[in-house]
Amino acid sequence: MPIELKMPALSPTMEEGTLAKWLVKEGDTVRSGDILAEIETDKATMEFEAVDEGTIAQILVAEGTDGVKVGAVIALIAGEGEEASAPTPAPAPAPNAEAAPAPATPTPDPAAKGYGVTPTRDEEKASAAPASAPIGQPASGDRVKASPLAKRLAEAKGIDLSSIQGSGPGGRIVKADIDSAEGKGGLRQAQPERLESAAPASPQAASPAPSSPGQPFTIDIPHEAVKLSNMRKTIARRLTEAKSTIPHIYLTLDIRLDALLKLRTELNAALESRGVKLSVNDMLIKALAVSLRQVPECNVSFTPNELIKYSRADIAVAVSIPGGLITPIVTGAEGKGVAAIATEMKELAARAKDGKLQPHEYQGGTASLSNMGMFGIKQFEAVINPPQGMIMAIGAGEKRPYIVDDALGVATVMSATGSFDHRAVDGADGARLMQAFKALVESPLGMVA
Repeated sequence: MPIELKMPALSPTMEEGTLAKWLVKEGDTVRSGDILAEIETDKATMEFEAVDEGTIAQILVAEGTDGVKVGAVIALIAGEGEEASAPTPAPAPAPNAEAAPAPATPTPDPAAKGYGVTPTRDEEKASAAPASAPIGQPASGDRVKASPLAKRLAEAKGIDLSSIQGSGPGGRIVKADIDSAEGKGGLRQAQPERLESAAPASPQAASPAPSSPGQPFTIDIPHEAVKLSNMRKTIARRLTEAKSTIPHIYLTLDIRLDALLKLRTELNAALESRGVKLSVNDMLIKALAVSLRQVPECNVSFTPNELIKYSRADIAVAVSIPGGLITPIVTGAEGKGVAAIATEMKELAARAKDGKLQPHEYQGGTASLSNMGMFGIKQFEAVINPPQGMIMAIGAGEKRPYIVDDALGVATVMSATGSFDHRAVDGADGARLMQAFKALVESPLGMVA
């Protein structure tokens, strides 16, 4: 009997993912440990290894399929002595697809009137009368394979099913195909009677109305509809959660960088033989971690019933990657030397950009640091990454007029802004953290001692 390959749970919170790429094809022989596919989660692309040996008998979920539920059968492996082409069990329905299409009957489709709505007598008479094929159904006698959900969506959105190539098992049209066709402008010409009934009552009413969220554009502007990745969906969800549920308070300080830059130059000269090169960001990670241990009131998370106080400073560092942002974590940064932090961050950032981070390497953290100084950004206010209680935003270091030893001079100065969850962190405690951070950056020997 063929062995079922099921969509794996690659993190404790994963419920679905994207089957980004198959690395095998039907008929290939695989052994335990072979890489079968690449699975895209909300933050990374991870490899899926084979556990059993055999021959790939059938691939049930095509590469590029979104929303594949954990546990769904994605392929079948024929064991030793089994024919790869032998009949196999019916494939599991594709994501967002429902049961197999019901056979055509004279009974009117209730989806045309909406669930839970009782048809009126006029509607019953109308449904009994012969009519032309509705939008979403083929005009000819050819049968289009589509899930009931896809049919209902096509009917509601005026999409011609006969013009869509299905991505489900056996070429079946599923919800994702309808969404894709809608984004590409695959609308069929509306029926004349619908146009007449929708005619505007006045010239003003003829103006296109703004589109509702999730609806296609109704104005004639050249555009491209780009499908949202799992990462972008997660970023959108978490940012919305953060800004709508966390009362942010922002505190900004100007910090002189000259001493830190001088120490960095000296340390890099000493570490050159070991192949280690410190960045300013590496030293700021250390400074933030030490500051959080000096002001533990800011190293916290808020819950409805408890305040979680952390005894270790795990710093999540924002790293820009293709398609979004990810925050690899330097655990226990307050107890690590700056050389160790630099080495660890270099490795984490490289694997983040390759989509190879493990979930435990980017999930968690007690506070975050986001540095946009390399883009010349002078100052910004970062959004807290829940459930953390704060994030430090770092601006560019630049030469500015500055009071040095009670005299006006020129110094390299940066602006740092702390965003704090005001439910968990009082303004005075946030100010103390900012002062501690400033002191460590301006006198950096205190954080490397």
